[in-house]
Parts: sequence; structure tokens; C-alpha cells
Amino acid sequence: MKTAIIMPTYNEAENIVRLIPEIFSLNIQDLRLIVIDDNSPDGAGAIISRLSQDYPVEVIRRFQKSGIGSAYIAGFKKSIQAGDDLIFEMDADFSHDPLEISNFIGEINKGADVVIGSRYIPQGDVSHWSPARRLMSRSAIWLARIILKLKTHDVTSGFRCYRREVLVHLDLEGVKINGYAFQEEIPYRCEKLKVNIVEIPIQFIDRSAGRSKLSSWEIVQFFYNFVSFEAQI
Repeated sequence: MKTAIIMPTYNEAENIVRLIPEIFSLNIQDLRLIVIDDNSPDGAGAIISRLSQDYPVEVIRRFQKSGIGSAYIAGFKKSIQAGDDLIFEMDADFSHDPLEISNFIGEINKGADVVIGSRYIPQGDVSHWSPARRLMSRSAIWLARIILKLKTHDVTSGFRCYRREVLVHLDLEGVKINGYAFQEEIPYRCEKLKVNIVEIPIQFIDRSAGRSKLSSWEIVQFFYNFVSFEAQI
């Protein structure tokens, strides 16, 4: 199966220079990477372009930071047009272990339509988060699962794999949220489609290089966008 990993980047030069070679060292057949770079001031875009000479990497360059939701949708559309069979979401900061990629593909081969790397099922975990960050994450998930009646446990996870057919039928043009709450809208839409969603445990390790993009303002926007979305459904 043709497999694409969609990876938004903004100021991830320290991580991306190591992550791309590590991903392709796994020797997964027919794997490519689609990176969406929002004009990173740290030169991440130039590093990605250089690495694309040695690895199957395609870069979508945007002129400004335009939101994680729109970045993923741009990558999804590019991947669908290219005829990829499996489409991943993955962070660029080593929070998601590349060694897990084969486990996701294994679940797809067993019949899953969507595979979500979960921190909040048995054997899943989070490392190096402050109590405040853990509380925020748990609260966001609790709120989404209660209000949207979601069965998925880790609805904010950014490590996922979709069959192409799921994203084709998901109505990407109708996705309403652009910020981090985008990660909650997609499982909601997938559950409405009644596709087979499987969660597998992952060990989420907080970044050791670079800075988190989740500022206080992003948190405020997250809850605003979520409430706005909930009011429309």
C-alpha cells in the first residue's frame, strides 16, 4: 500500500533534520512524507528541501502560520490526489515514535479503517508533562467525549492513520475548525461515518528540542473553537 505521512512544521529545524532520516531508516515500502511548512523563521523549510533530495519528501510551503487544521487538510488533499492508500498524521517534534508506524499499518491490515495512537488506554502514557498540562489534556478530552458522545478515548491525539476512503468520504471542505480542536472534530466525523476506529497504546514523550506551539492563547482558542463547533451540530 502507498503510504503518506502528513507532518505540519513551524520552527522544527532541530527536530526535522533528525526525524526525516529516522523515519525512512525503517524501510517501510512505498512510504513518503508530505511536510507543510508555515514559513518557519528557523530555516526548517530549507532543511526539508535539502533532505527531499535524498528522501521521498514533498514540501507544501505556506507564507504564514495558518493553523494546524488547514495544514492537515492541505496535506490530506495532496495525498488523496496522489492516490495514497494510507494517510498518517504525525508530529514533527519526536513526541510520536517513528517505530510505532508499523504497528498502525498492522492494525489497518487487520481491518481497521482509522487507527489512533492513544495515551489514555491501558499501556499508553505521557512523559515529561507538568500536572497543569495533564489536567488540560484530560479536561479537553472529557469535555469532548461527554458533549459529542464520542467513543474514542484519546480524541486529541495527533498520531493517526486513515484509509484513503475514510478521508474521501469525510467531507474535508466541511471541516469547521482550524485550530487544535480540529483533532476532535475529525474523530466525531469518523464516528458519524460508522467506520472501524481502533486505538493502540503509545508512549507520548514531550519534546526535548524546540518550543511547544500550544500557547495560552492557543488554549483559549481551542475551547472557543470547540464550543463554536458543538453549537453547530
